[in-house]
This record gives sequence, C-alpha cells and structure tokens, in this order.
Amino acid sequence: MKALAYLNHYLVKYKWYLILGTLFTIISNLFGIIPAQLVRYALDLVGETLDIYYLFDGSTIQSEMYDVFTSTILLYGLMILAMALLKGFFLFLVRQTIIVMSRHIEYDLKNDIYEHYQTLPMSFYRQHNTGDLMARISEDVSKVRMYVGPALMYGINLIVLFILVISYMVSVNAKLTFYVLLPLPLLSVSIYVVNSMIIRRSEEIQRQLSNMSTYVQEAFSGIRVIKAFVQEKYSFLNFQKETEDFKNKSLNLTKVDALFFPIIMLLVGLSNVLVIYVGGQEIINGNLTPGNITEFILYVNMLTWPVMALGWTTSQIQRAAASQARINEYLEQKTTISSEKKLKPAIEGALRFENVGFLYPDSGIRALQKFTLDVKPGESIAVLGTTGSGKSTLANLICRLYDPTEGTIYLDGVPLKEYDVRYLRKQMGYVPQDVFLFSDTIANNVQFGTDGLPHAKIEQAVKDADLLANIQEFPHGFDTRLGERGVTLSGGQKQRLSIARAIARDPKILILDDCLSAVDTNTENIILNNLKRIMQDRTSVIISHRVSSAKLADRIVMLDDGYIVEEGTHDELIEKDGAYKELYEKQLVVEEEI
Repeated sequence: MKALAYLNHYLVKYKWYLILGTLFTIISNLFGIIPAQLVRYALDLVGETLDIYYLFDGSTIQSEMYDVFTSTILLYGLMILAMALLKGFFLFLVRQTIIVMSRHIEYDLKNDIYEHYQTLPMSFYRQHNTGDLMARISEDVSKVRMYVGPALMYGINLIVLFILVISYMVSVNAKLTFYVLLPLPLLSVSIYVVNSMIIRRSEEIQRQLSNMSTYVQEAFSGIRVIKAFVQEKYSFLNFQKETEDFKNKSLNLTKVDALFFPIIMLLVGLSNVLVIYVGGQEIINGNLTPGNITEFILYVNMLTWPVMALGWTTSQIQRAAASQARINEYLEQKTTISSEKKLKPAIEGALRFENVGFLYPDSGIRALQKFTLDVKPGESIAVLGTTGSGKSTLANLICRLYDPTEGTIYLDGVPLKEYDVRYLRKQMGYVPQDVFLFSDTIANNVQFGTDGLPHAKIEQAVKDADLLANIQEFPHGFDTRLGERGVTLSGGQKQRLSIARAIARDPKILILDDCLSAVDTNTENIILNNLKRIMQDRTSVIISHRVSSAKLADRIVMLDDGYIVEEGTHDELIEKDGAYKELYEKQLVVEEEI
C-alpha cells in the first residue's frame, strides 16, 4: 500500500465522487437487505394465516380472510419489486461515481506520466527501452485503475454489506450467524489462491502473446530477407514453437479456471446446509421461525459475491501496488537539465567551449576531452572526424540534451545552464543524424516546433532543401501523409525534409549533424549552395564525415577520440599536411572512382 499512497492526492481531488459513491453504496445495500426481511414477514404470515384459515373452513370469515391475505402478499411482492428497482438505480449511481472517478484518475495519471517523461533527459531514454516506457503508461496504469475503480467499489460494498447484514443477523440469532459465516473465510481464501493462480497464468499468456506478436511483426517486416535466404520453413517452425507454448499456457489456465466455480458452489452450498440444519434445531427449540431461516439463506447469498470479491479485490490491489511501484520508479527520477535563472535574452550566437569533457553515464564512454573552441556570432564551423570521435555528442551538448561532465559552454558569454531550457532550444535549428519524421502531412512536419507558418515560408524551406520538385510530384503535394517514421520517403528525401524543418523556424543557431550522408553529390551541392545563403549572419555548426560539406564553413575543426587535433580554414589545413589533408585526399580518390 506504500506505493499506492501516491494516488491519494487524486482521491482527494475527486473526493466528492468517492463520498457520493460510498453514500449510494450504503443506500443500495439497505434496499438489498429490506427485501429479505419482507420475505420473512410474508413467509411467517403465510404460516400463521393458514392455521387460522382452516379453522374457519366453510364460513364467510374464511373468504374475507383470503382477500386480506392475498392483498397483503401482493403488497409484499410489490414492495420487494420496488426495493429491487431502487437497489438497481442506486447501484447505477455507484458506478456513475466510483467507476467514473477511476476513469478521471486514469486520465490524469497517464497525462502526468507522459508530461513527466518529456521532462526527463536523454540519458534516461538511453537506459530504458521504448516498450518498457509504453507498458508503464498503458498496462500498468490500467492495473492501477482497477484498484481505484472496481476494487475500491467492491471493497466499500463488502464493508458496508458486512456491517449491515452481520449486525442484523447477530441481533436475530448469534449462534446461527456464527455457523453461517464459518465457511465464508475459507471461501475467500480459496478464491484468493485460485484467483492468484489465474492472474499469474494469465500474465504468462499475455507475455507469450506479446512474444508471438513481436515474432510475427518482425517476420513480416523482414519478409524480403526471409525469402532471399530461403528461410520460410525455418520461420514457420519457429512460429510453431511460439504457438505451441501459447497453447500449453492457455490449457494450464483453463485447468485452474475449471476449479473456480465448483469451489464457490461447494462452500456456498455448505453455508446453506448449515443454515438449514442449525436453523431447523432453533425452530424446534422455538427460538426462530421458518421465515428467519429463509431470511438467513437470502443473507448468505447476498454475502457470497462480496466475499468472492474479497479474494479478487486483494489480488487486484497487489497487482496495482506492483504496477504503481513501477510507475513511481520513473516518476521519482528528476531531470538534471534545468535552469535556476531561466534567462531569456536576445541571442546573437557567440559560442564558447572551455575545456569541455563528456562521459556517457550509461556506457562510461568518454566522447569529448578538453574541447576548447570559440565561435563568433554568424560564423560557420565544420566539425569533422571519424565515427566515434565525438561529433554528434557536441551537437547534443549545444542543444543541451546533455550537460558537460567537465568544463562549461557559453552562449553570448552566459553559461548555457543559466538559459531557460525551452527558450534556448527554440533558438536552435537541429538536423539530427538519425532522421525522425512524424506520421503526419509533409507541411506539418516542416512547421513542426513552430506556432504555424504561412505556406510560402514552408515552400521556401522545402525549396532550399531541394525537395520541392519531389513534393510537387506527389498527388496530394504538401498534404501528403507520411507513413510511420517517414517510410513513404526515400532516405535522401527524409534527410532533406529534416533540413527543411530546421531552417523553417529561422533559428539563431543552425546545427547540421551529418545531414547529407544519404544524398548524392549533385543534390549535396545544390543543398550546400542554398545553405550558404541561409547560414549568412547565422551561427552554424556543420557536423560531417565528408569534406565536401566542411568546405562550406568559415573554419574547420578535426576531432579524433574526443580531442581537437587540427583547426583552421580549408586552405590552412591542406597546407598543414595533417589529418584533414589525408581525409580530403582519400575522399577525392573515392569520388573520382565513382
């Protein structure tokens, strides 16, 4: 219950739903108990009236007694019907309050988790997979909702019904009450044990179903590879193993499920037998009437479902506690990317790196070491290096997706940590190495991250990225909807659309992280010429492994193993006859061969 304490502020927020739900539960149970008493009165009336009725056999009084008797029985019947209707109405109100409250809490909890997810740093997402994040915001929240909804409703109903029914039963006959309740704890424990087994095996089935779905999805996604390597039979045999496992787990669940209702019927039947046996002795002793026995049997059946629900409720609370503990694990993680001063000054674009070092916390890889560099406002810098030299890490640090583990980065002479994080990122146009496009229209992907752009500006951004001709060929033009992760487009088209998205927001600082790797040389030259105009009076950082992209910059920085090994213009670095010249000559030879 310690983990579930997190939900208390939601219960306080929706306290009126809970209070009204409890009130309606009490009223509905009162209307459930009264019919049992009416049945007792009616049954005792029948027994008493019959004896007197036969005494006046053949007289006119007998006929009058019959009329009064039938009218009274009819009245009892109508009252029982009215009580049943009122109980049903208030049960409806119970669900309209407590279950509705659980849906509100589910909605709030999902929103809070999603909002919190977005505040967490990139290091968090490197350490946790997407499936786990999705499971906690969907499946775990659904299990928590079962606690604040049905489990809470049945729990309140159980407490109210026990207090009302048992207190009345004890007032009628304490001995009979004891024997009636004797099998009920055993019933609850049995249901708890069986239900726990059912839940555990159901979860195993769900996991196996997930594995099977993942396998099928992967097989169909990679059907081209399967066919090319003639692995259809092998793929089918693997699928057959998965389905065999699923079948066995389903059969195991069915075997346990078969115990559920026989156990319930056995123990409920035992309670009824005890009521009749012990109650019969009490009738013989003159302590009870036949109406009391019937009333007690009705009470036993009224208590059966709440006692059954006790085992189910306990299991649901355990599952909810485990799920909420998983949710709390992420909610308790706080972002380190924050700002105390939250400055929002006008940005000129001067960047300064002072002995910047960075160590990835999850892998322990040191990406940058003693990185020192000054970038003037409006200056363009190209950062070149081999794979793993720390180029992309530099882009992440400028956007403050990470903070340096050593040294300081300044923007216009102010440490990046003092700027408001959202404001800082809005001043930057970032084209990541791993292009990501949303399942939306081309126009919405271009204006993503803005408050909306006029069509002319969207078209100009796409034109600068040399993608306008391709879009005009699509039947729906800018309204063309992209598939998942932009699958509708080719690799080069996706990169160019990502460039258009970055330049459309007219950023103060433009960061291009190896964004032309998937385009041909001719397209690269067109984009570079367009970018030359765009980068004027705009601080730009071009990260690439291709020298052709670097020539566009005012200065070039060569990285190796996180260190700056060379720095200067294209001509200066060629004269140095170092790492840059070696890379330039290698790529020149490759281009000539092509």
